[in-house]
Amino acid sequence: MTTTQDGLAQRALELIRIPSVIGDERRLCDVVEAWALGRFGRDGVVRVSNSLAVGRRSDPRPAIALVGHLDTVPANPDGTAPRLEGGRLIGLGASDMKGSLAVMMQLADDLPLDALPFNLRLVFYEREEGPYLESGLGPLYDAAPELKAAAFTVALEPTDGAVQVGCVGSLHATLTFHGRAAHSARPWQGVNAVHAAGTLLVDLAERARAEVVVSGHTFFEVMSVTLAKGGRARNVVPDAFELNLNYRFAPGKSSDEAEADVRALVKGRCDVRVSDRSPSGRVCTDNPVFQRLVALTGRPAEAKQAWTDVARLSEWGLDAVNYGPGETAQAHQKGESASVEALGQAYEALRALLSGR
Repeated sequence: MTTTQDGLAQRALELIRIPSVIGDERRLCDVVEAWALGRFGRDGVVRVSNSLAVGRRSDPRPAIALVGHLDTVPANPDGTAPRLEGGRLIGLGASDMKGSLAVMMQLADDLPLDALPFNLRLVFYEREEGPYLESGLGPLYDAAPELKAAAFTVALEPTDGAVQVGCVGSLHATLTFHGRAAHSARPWQGVNAVHAAGTLLVDLAERARAEVVVSGHTFFEVMSVTLAKGGRARNVVPDAFELNLNYRFAPGKSSDEAEADVRALVKGRCDVRVSDRSPSGRVCTDNPVFQRLVALTGRPAEAKQAWTDVARLSEWGLDAVNYGPGETAQAHQKGESASVEALGQAYEALRALLSGR
């Protein structure tokens, strides 16, 4: 482990030891704010609730913004204690994404900020792991609108060290099937709402993923039932049955078009109510900062087959990508961990990018 890697690992471990489950980010935000005030002064810190915009607000240089969320998903009650072991950082948020927060802070500490060709901006925000409309990113960008003029933005989500472009949109719809209650000994006297869902469930099971190529990157559109609810008692034919359908759709498709796809699949077999919609993220492969970052990683760029706030940034007209040291397979997992070596690799790539090397 190099000196840089050791410093990153220790800083990330300190962040992991501060619980910040979604909705409870205040303590971690206080700690990061205290660091930011010491590094940038009062004029360089904007706080909205438990979200922070950090860095020089008025600067003629093009800005590169590094964006990371403070919150984690709820802890798995497995008793895993935060620690370093065998070259890995272990604990809730290690991959998603406190290792990335450590990289962001270390870059700000180490780089000669006045001598860089770019103005470094850092964004730490709350409630990423919840519903789209509850994220702290929107109110923070409203309070610091200069962030919407950044030349390039990097969301440090877990990407296994690859630059991942765009992101799939996400739409959740409640599908409600109606029937008529009856005694289960005489089901012919009613209409079983669960059975009514059968043909649609078969259609979904047989529906192949749709491949969509955007600027040379392949995204997959998929529909999945993720929740089901119905029935009042074991001996009663159910008169209502609800399914939650989650549709992941490719960049270039609007939320309204995604809803139309769902309704076309349903074909009037049930009621449809859209409960949550998150837009897809734009692919920005023509941005020269993107091209330089990809070259610095030494790996080809990939499509982001998940939803991230690159979508929200895209709606504001920003060129943004996903790039972080966390591991996608570790995010939200029991015993979550991350490679310390990967922290160092992300740090070095972003340091070179910001330095114009």
